[in-house]
Amino acid sequence: MCAADRQICDAPRSGPLREKAGSSLSGTDSVSSFVRILAARFSSAARLVRHRGMPRELTQNRIQKIWIPNKDGKPAPRRAGAPHFANPPTVIVMVGLPARGKTYISKKLTRYLNWIGMPTKVFNVGEYRREAVKNYSSYDFFKPDNECAVKIRQQCALAALRDVKSYLKDEGGQVAVFDATNTTRDRRAMILNFGAENDFKIFFIESVCNDPSVIASNIMVRREHRAAPAPPWGGGRERCPLTNLSLQEVKVSCPDYRDCNKTDAMLDFQKRIECYKTSYQPLDPDQHDRDLSFIKVIDVGRRYLVNRIQDHIQSKIVYYLMNIHVQPRTIYLCRHGESTDNLQGRLGGDAGLSPRGHQFSVALAQFMKEQQLKDLKVWTSQLCGAIQTAEHLGGAYEQWKVLNELDAGLCEEMTYDEVKEKFPEEFALRDEDKYYYRYPAGESYQDLVQRVEPVIMELERQENVLVICHQAVMRCLLAYFLDKSAEEMPYLKCPLHTVLKLTPVAYGCKVESIYLNVEAVNTHRDRPEEVKRGPGTLIRRNSVTPLTSPESHIKKPRIDELDEPPIQELPPSVASLALCSPSHPSLALTGQVELPTPSVSE
Repeated sequence: MCAADRQICDAPRSGPLREKAGSSLSGTDSVSSFVRILAARFSSAARLVRHRGMPRELTQNRIQKIWIPNKDGKPAPRRAGAPHFANPPTVIVMVGLPARGKTYISKKLTRYLNWIGMPTKVFNVGEYRREAVKNYSSYDFFKPDNECAVKIRQQCALAALRDVKSYLKDEGGQVAVFDATNTTRDRRAMILNFGAENDFKIFFIESVCNDPSVIASNIMVRREHRAAPAPPWGGGRERCPLTNLSLQEVKVSCPDYRDCNKTDAMLDFQKRIECYKTSYQPLDPDQHDRDLSFIKVIDVGRRYLVNRIQDHIQSKIVYYLMNIHVQPRTIYLCRHGESTDNLQGRLGGDAGLSPRGHQFSVALAQFMKEQQLKDLKVWTSQLCGAIQTAEHLGGAYEQWKVLNELDAGLCEEMTYDEVKEKFPEEFALRDEDKYYYRYPAGESYQDLVQRVEPVIMELERQENVLVICHQAVMRCLLAYFLDKSAEEMPYLKCPLHTVLKLTPVAYGCKVESIYLNVEAVNTHRDRPEEVKRGPGTLIRRNSVTPLTSPESHIKKPRIDELDEPPIQELPPSVASLALCSPSHPSLALTGQVELPTPSVSE
């Protein structure tokens, strides 16, 4: 702090505030001096924020949240990480023999981290190897004594690590998943050195499996190839799959075995596993690897071993991995029956069902009865429409507050036309960036994802579940299972009176849409074509900074423009002094003065 600023900040110690207790100054003079001193403090604080060329606020880039000054006082370029950061970029390193579910874990974990807003990407070393070696001959390529092949595999690993570095440093990534066997301590030491050189945190996930039946099923596990979408749902109970399955075995149908029959491919792959076993060195929590951060997943989640968790991201990874399972199950998602607010096109609300909504609740009960599911769990929101929809099921159901519809704040129970007329700027801002846009005194889709995350965790733990919720909530859940981006999520089609049947399969999710033949109003609003794409103007808003559109009957906003300082200087005007006078009815002299609160950056 410079001498001038220190002198200003020290002023109250020898000024009127110190003399107030023992002097006979009038109340007006004391308060006036008090306000002038506070104004000087605020002015000093504002200068300190802008001192030596520093930016007036942290960067508002949604990925780059940390700012560090360079030696010349200018903002630093995109950082990768540093030892003093709590959450620098993380490299997740898979460890384990082939056919242990490493790629399954990698893809599922990547889908989850992207869904909660952590940019994550998988780097599969096998794909680099297949690009370098076009024609695979046999398992001899993976023998430890094949020096030429060992060099090629090492070069492929280094190429993947270079791409990891580029992704985390230059492309805004936060987490990279290095998907390879990484079965030797030498390979893992190389990755640790790579992380230390670039200030990345390294977290290992080792998948250990000793059950022969599980290994065989992993070799022959089936995967889906997405075909063209089926036409929109028609009448009756015709099932219109959004994703058709082409059943092919993952391991024996990969490019390595394109020209082999199934039996030969199985034998070759088993011999490949034996090649890795000769040099396999598992993670050792007692001696060699006791200082590393890792989790061992043993026999597909039967047991876990967790060692030295160091930050929030690693904690979320461990929590997620300990909740998922691979047992067959089905998840049913549907919205409540048509409500009276739906008929009027109103946002949110807590209206009851329309006559057609009641018809849907009866049809839903009959449909679920035909599924003949044992131990079906039914979850609803705490809003009237969802509860009425579940009543006809005839069984127990749980009410989740987190399943309530997205809160539209001051726009609750308005129609889109009313919002556009009363708050045109808000209407335009939401069209520009629907995922991040937060309703005045309400929620955004980003907020909603954080709210429903416990539901996702519990869905991963359960088997057969029916979730009766609302349009925005259903979009969030569907985006997780279908691996949809934040940009796509707010525009996913979730029509009324339609059940989505989700069946998790290897590396994805099979989806069927079942229309229950009860007409309903269409509440879907397509993405406007005329608005610009991508993030619009960043609006730093909390629940008490309501609007950008001027409205005479609504409290004016407290939203900083991007070129305004984060701390406003108090003008020493007569009006301000009059406001703080003892005669002003809105303020009693209690020794404290309420000052304007700076807006909170969201």
